[in-house]
Amino acid sequence: MRLKNKIKKIVRLIEEKKGENTIVLDLHGLTWITDYFIITSGDSLIQTKAIAENIIENIKETPISIEGIEDGKWILIDYDEIIIHIFLEETRNYYKLEKLWADAKIVEV
Repeated sequence: MRLKNKIKKIVRLIEEKKGENTIVLDLHGLTWITDYFIITSGDSLIQTKAIAENIIENIKETPISIEGIEDGKWILIDYDEIIIHIFLEETRNYYKLEKLWADAKIVEV
């Protein structure tokens, strides 16, 4: 699956489970860790887990890593060139990844 199509599909899967304030950050030239972050929020632990499960079930490739799904406050799904962060809103406000990566370009999807 082409990278841009994969990003669009992940955003659509997030929207299906009512993820909020979803943004895609282009990290090219800023880090070697990944090319893109997709960041979204949920209102409850049940919702953050549902978003993560919807992505994992519908993206055909196996993630390199899945962290935090048991807790649900900050779930990270690593697909190498795309890392997805699914936050409980209060956890997102605490860590402020968007501020940390303020030099990244926001990708319109």
